[in-house]
Amino acid sequence: MNILVVGLNHKTAPIEVREKVAFDGPKLEEAINTLMKSGEVKENIVLSTCNRVEIYAGVSNMDAGIESIKDFISRFHDVPRNLLDKSLYIHRGSDAVKHMYRVAASLDSMVVGEPQILGQLKDAYDSALKNKSTGVFLNKLMRKSVSVAKRIRTETKIAESAVSISFAAVELAKKIFDNLSTKAVMLIGAGEMAELAARHLMNNGVKEVYVTNRTQCRAEELAREFNGNVVLFHNFVHELHYNDIVICSTGAPDYILMKDQARKVMKDRKQKPIFIIDISVPRNIDPEINNLDNVYLYTVDDLKGIVDTNIGERAKEAEKAEKIVNEEIGSFLKWHESLSATPVIVALRNKAEGIRKAELEKTLKGLGPVEEKTIRSIEQLTTSIVNKIIHPPTAALKSDDEDREQMLDVVQRLFKLNIESDENDKT
Repeated sequence: MNILVVGLNHKTAPIEVREKVAFDGPKLEEAINTLMKSGEVKENIVLSTCNRVEIYAGVSNMDAGIESIKDFISRFHDVPRNLLDKSLYIHRGSDAVKHMYRVAASLDSMVVGEPQILGQLKDAYDSALKNKSTGVFLNKLMRKSVSVAKRIRTETKIAESAVSISFAAVELAKKIFDNLSTKAVMLIGAGEMAELAARHLMNNGVKEVYVTNRTQCRAEELAREFNGNVVLFHNFVHELHYNDIVICSTGAPDYILMKDQARKVMKDRKQKPIFIIDISVPRNIDPEINNLDNVYLYTVDDLKGIVDTNIGERAKEAEKAEKIVNEEIGSFLKWHESLSATPVIVALRNKAEGIRKAELEKTLKGLGPVEEKTIRSIEQLTTSIVNKIIHPPTAALKSDDEDREQMLDVVQRLFKLNIESDENDKT
């Protein structure tokens, strides 16, 4: 059995192509079962996300398997082969194992270190299990992929640094305030980035949200999403002292919060710390405010600087992760190579056991009546002899010696083993 990956992702195909070949909803189960009927694909797992579509397959013939999968994708989605061939990549053997490990560990993701892909890979595997499209080979590879991903998250810091503007804002807030669950946030403006930052804050414990916007209906719409409160735009300065975190994202051409206003806000807050994020361009918050005690003002450039630093840190951790991937490939390949010895070992054991039983039966017939206890003793004796005789060749065949393939051939010829009849025992 050979391992094969055929797929495309955000690096090789635009969204217009990726959405055409996505296996979503009922299509996924249909795809898995159609692949299993192709004849060339013995095992398969289909992974389909917004950034990638990949088919992991166990095939007998590599070239025939590749063509079969390409034709399947083309027919299933009614997409011309020439369009597909421009975007598809192929990974074979050890490269396929490495690719699967890297996908599971999010080293191949748009954002390195993001945690979602491992869950998506597990979901794909669950669908394959449900439809009985995997066997010994892909089951082992999938379990190993999950294990490698967990090892990388344990031994590196690949997922610890914020690499988006909105999440960097949340990480800063957590450094300023020990407990976000007791804090209130005000959104000044209803831009997409501010909304995303607010969602991250709520996911991290913030429960109280205030929304203000020049367009009242938009403020009301966003407030409903967050189960929050609407503040009239012309009155937001007077409401600021109730809030510990402020996210400003408006289209105003000038500052909408000046230093003197902020000084009064701090007086009303009794100098309790306030964290202000100005992600407006041009800036909407007077930068002089940052000189006030207990005021922490960050602009979009400040946050971008943090993100760039964190991306650099993740890149360093990714290098460590790549080393772990390369280490782990070897152990899987050793297991894979040992599979070629399994049919020979099974056939050798079956032949030895067959001879033992036949000779034992012949001997017992010649002895006449024999006590059950004596029969059991003779059974144990003959079994022990057989096990000790075949143990050395079995151990040699399981080893990773360079001449193992030659030993397999010699053992088959010496003992006249019928491997084909024992092929079903391989698993």
